[in-house]
Amino acid sequence: MKFQSALLAAALAVASMESGQSFTPSLSLKSTRQHTTLGKSSLNMVATTEVVNGDSIRPRRTREERLEAASKGLQVHCVGLSIHHAEVEVREKLAIPEAMWNAASMEICASGDVTEAAVLSTCNRFEVYYAAPNARTAMAAVTKYLADRSGLPVSALRKNLFMLSGDDAVWHLMRVAGGLDSLIVGEGQILSQVRQCHLHSIEEDGSGGKVLSRLLNNAVAAGKRVRSETAISKGSVSISSAAVELSEMLSQKDLNLPFSEARLAVVGAGKMTRLLITHLASRGLEKIAIVNRSLGRPQELQEQFPDVDIEVKLMDDLWDVVGRSDIVYTATSSVDYVIDEQKLEENGLAAGRPLMLVDISVPRNVGEDCKKVQNVAAYNVDDLKAVVAKNTAMRQREMVEATNLLKEEATSFSAW
Repeated sequence: MKFQSALLAAALAVASMESGQSFTPSLSLKSTRQHTTLGKSSLNMVATTEVVNGDSIRPRRTREERLEAASKGLQVHCVGLSIHHAEVEVREKLAIPEAMWNAASMEICASGDVTEAAVLSTCNRFEVYYAAPNARTAMAAVTKYLADRSGLPVSALRKNLFMLSGDDAVWHLMRVAGGLDSLIVGEGQILSQVRQCHLHSIEEDGSGGKVLSRLLNNAVAAGKRVRSETAISKGSVSISSAAVELSEMLSQKDLNLPFSEARLAVVGAGKMTRLLITHLASRGLEKIAIVNRSLGRPQELQEQFPDVDIEVKLMDDLWDVVGRSDIVYTATSSVDYVIDEQKLEENGLAAGRPLMLVDISVPRNVGEDCKKVQNVAAYNVDDLKAVVAKNTAMRQREMVEATNLLKEEATSFSAW
C-alpha cells in the first residue's frame, strides 16, 4: 500500500506541476483496500515525475488499433472515489451524466498514454477503469484529467482518490458489480450501471477494447450470479427506499408530524422518482405531487401507479408546491441547486412552518446553506449511512457467500 500511495502521490505531483499548483508529497492517501483481496497485488507500477505534454495530443486510436494493442500485455487499473471515502462535495465535482461517459473516456485516451478507458459515474461513486502498456504515464494522464475536470486543488484530490491495479482493480470491480461495495449492500441498481458502462464502452464512440470489454462483461456476469445464487439482494433496499426510511424515521422529530400525515412532493420524474413512489406507496402514502420540467414522464408515472393520487406540476409551480408540502424529495439531473437558502427566502419559506428536504441527487439539488434556515431540515445521500448500517449487519452471511463466488469470477478473468 505504501508503494501504491507513493505512485499516486507522484502522479498527482505531475498533475500539480502542469496546473502550476504546489504539491507536498505525502503517504497519507486513503486506501479502499479495507475489503478482502485475492492475494498479493500484481502491481508493477513505478513512481514518475514525467510531465505529460498536454499540448501534444496524439490522434485517438481506432477500435482496431485498441484491439491489436490488447495483445501486448495491457494491465487493468482503476482510479476513483466513492461514498466510502469522499464527501458529496467532492464527488459532485467529478460526476458525469451517462450520456457523456464515452466522451470522457475518449478524452482520457486522447494523449495516447491510455489504450482503453471506461467511466462509471453514479450518485455514490466516480471511477475510471483503464488499460495501458505503461503504467506510470497512464496514471499521470488519468490524474491530470481528474484534476482538470474537477477544478479541485491537487491536495484535495489526493485526500479522496483511491488507485488499484492488476488483481486489486479486478477484485474491486467484481465487488462493485456484486453490490458488496455499495452503500446499500446488495442493491440492484449498480449492476445495471456496470452493465451500461460495458455497453457504452463497446459502442462505436466508446473507448473500450479487448481487455476492458471482457473485464466489464465478466463483472456483469458475476453480479448476476451473486444475485441468483445468494440471498444478497433479497429484501434489500435502494437509495430511494433509504431516503423514505430516513424521512419516516425523522418526521416526528423534524416536523412534529407522523410520517403518515405528511404532505409529500418529489422534484424530478426519473428512475429515482419511480422508486420513491414505489416505496412511499408500500407505506400506504397515496397522495404525492411531482414537479418536473415537462409533463411526459410524470404522466407515465400516473399510468404506472393508478392507485396513487399523483398531482403533476411544472417547474413554474415549484415554490407553490414546496410551500404546501411537509417533505420534499429532490431527484433531478440538474447541475445547479434547485433549492437553496436564497430561493427559500425569496419565496417566503424561510423561518416558516417546518419543512424537510431530502436530496438524493449527485450533483446535489439542495444547497448546503439550507441547513442554516430556521425550521428547515435538509439531508443528502451522505446522511443515509446511518439508515443502511442495519441493512449491512443483516447481510453478513450473504456477503461471505457472495465474496466466494466473486473470487471465482475474478480468478477466471485473471487467468484469461
